[in-house]
Amino acid sequence: MQAFSIADLINQHGQQKGLYLEFLRVPALSAGLYLLTAGSVDPQLPHTEDEVYYIVSGHGSIRVGEESQEIKAGSIVFVPARLEHRFHSISEDLSILVFFAPAEDSSD
Repeated sequence: MQAFSIADLINQHGQQKGLYLEFLRVPALSAGLYLLTAGSVDPQLPHTEDEVYYIVSGHGSIRVGEESQEIKAGSIVFVPARLEHRFHSISEDLSILVFFAPAEDSSD
């Protein structure tokens, strides 16, 4: 079994460079912690996998395609593969769990 705690993941994230820490990878799924600070710009591009975002903490908005939605702790957002999306209007630091299916960068 693999088990994780948000506190441990945030600590690991702080010991690396970059916005994203992958902490789980199997062929059908990968998961990571994505941290964005208040006022920052989300640089991500569309992915070739379906994604689910779970907002652990913070406040802002996400644009998926032509739609925009406010997000906060407890929000869950599904993003289909290849659809442009980006977090924006980040008013409180965001801690986001990200789940890719299949594992990120595994499909064409």
